[in-house]
Parts: sequence; structure tokens; C-alpha cells
Amino acid sequence: MSKLIQSPALSSVTDHSPTSATFTVEPLHPGYGMTLGNSLRRVLLSSIAGAAVTGFRINGISHEFTTVKGVKEDVVQIMLNLKGIRFRVFSDEPQTLTLTKKGKGVVKAKDLELNADVEVVNPNQVICTIDDDKANVNMELTVETGRGYQALDETGSGRTISDMIMLDALYTPVMRVRYKVENTRVGTRTDLDRLLLTVDTDGSITPRDAFEEAAAILVNQYTALAGQTRVETMPTPKSEAGEEGIISDGDEPAELMTSIEDLNLSARTTNALINNDIHTIKDLLSLSEAELRDLKGFGNKALDEVKEKMAELEL
Repeated sequence: MSKLIQSPALSSVTDHSPTSATFTVEPLHPGYGMTLGNSLRRVLLSSIAGAAVTGFRINGISHEFTTVKGVKEDVVQIMLNLKGIRFRVFSDEPQTLTLTKKGKGVVKAKDLELNADVEVVNPNQVICTIDDDKANVNMELTVETGRGYQALDETGSGRTISDMIMLDALYTPVMRVRYKVENTRVGTRTDLDRLLLTVDTDGSITPRDAFEEAAAILVNQYTALAGQTRVETMPTPKSEAGEEGIISDGDEPAELMTSIEDLNLSARTTNALINNDIHTIKDLLSLSEAELRDLKGFGNKALDEVKEKMAELEL
């Protein structure tokens, strides 16, 4: 058995929606599924760059423990609503946004007056409700970029306006991360790991970009600690097309996922393959002729039968 550590590949990405995707990483050295899964999850939830409201002011309001004339919600509820607005910001500088609304109606994030450096991801997020035809709301927001969570005392350190109400900021655009580890095989090795990591974002960043940023952060952290030491690893597995890298679900030929039981092989050959954990054509093609010969209960006659079937299918 090789003493080299198996190098993984991002074998597939399953998009559930524009804000949710599952990443399949395999094959991994035994135990590394949990190691990488936990590391990536913690970085995704704490260290991906995002934007949030860090402060706001409303004309005539000097603190949060009060109400706004003609507005249904009190200032504390407005604060919570402002935290729910998700932004995409294209500048490292703090951005100032304004909002002016007159007359009865619901005030939403889409009513904000934006500039060229700011986009609102969820324009239907409710800010407040004006319930008086004669009332009006004049509001100014400060939007900043950052990573992770920033406490209230930190966001308020740069306050320049006395009636600016500061907010604690949750910058991270990743809302949820789940992972699980399964067994996978390469050739005759069956003790390798497969990591399935599901990432849900707020829409300001794609799950793929968040995943790649988290991986890059970990690479930078570990490279800084490794110094000049380098460890030889096994080559990264190649895709069915013969190229290293991502295989999206839409790019994988459907016939590769055909069940062994649907190939009309003899019962003895079919059972031998299934008993050796070979369930699809993809599993079958991952093995060399020599590895097939070494399978338990799989003889030369079964090998000839499989080769004839693969030739018939032009595989």
C-alpha cells in the first residue's frame, strides 16, 4: 500500500438553487473528510467577506428606545429590520445611503437611494410601515464591509454624528453550512472518504465563490505555518474526460450512472460486481483490468463478459 496521502478533487457541484449548492470532494485520505469538513464549515461561517448596516439615523430620533411619529414599528424593531437587509458592495469604503418616504405604506429596502457601489440583494425586505398619510420618514444608513461578526462597541468607535444609532454587524453572507462524510473507493481501496458539503448563502455571493474563498483562506493559513516543508502526495484523480478539476452534474454522461443490473450480464457476473461494491458503469470504469481480476469471485470468464459489454456500449 502506498504511504502517500491521497490528494482530493472537487468531483461535482450540485446546484439546488442560486443560493444553495452541495460540493462533493473525493477521494480523501481516511479521516480527512471530517477534518476538511469541519475546517471549511468554520471558515465559511466566520470569515467570508460581506456587507451590513453598521449605523443609521432618523430625523428627530436620538436613541433607539423611542418611537417614530406616524410609524407602526418602534426603533428597536426598525433596527432588527435593517439587519435583515443584505448588500453587495463593490468598495472598501463605508457607504452612506438615504431613504425618504412620505405617506401611508410599507417602506422596503428597494426604497433606498443607492449609489454605483452598492446593490441590495433582497429589495423586498421590510424596513418599517408608515400608518399616517401625513407622516414621512427620512433615514440615513451607513453600510460597511467586513468579515464575521463585529460587536456594537467596535462599530461605534468611528461615529462622527451624535444622533447616529450604531448596530452590531453580522457581515458573513453564508447563512448555513452542513456536511457529511461517506465511504468511497479508488481501485481496490475502500477506506477512503467522500465529503459532501452543502452551503447556503444570502444571495450576495454564490455558494461556489464562498466555497473557493474559504478554501483559499485555509491554504494561506497552513502555508504560513508549513515554512519550506513540503509533503509529497498522490496525484489528484482525473475526471472521466481526463482533466483534473470540477465535474458538474450537468456535464457527467448519463450512461455512466447506469446500474450494473441493467447491463444484462449473467447473474454470476452481476452478483460478483455488486458484492465488490460496484453498482454503476462509472464504478466499473474506475478499475483497471488487473484490479478487476483481483476482485473476489470475479474470474476470467466474467472479465471477458464485461469487456464484451463495454465494447458493445462503445465504452
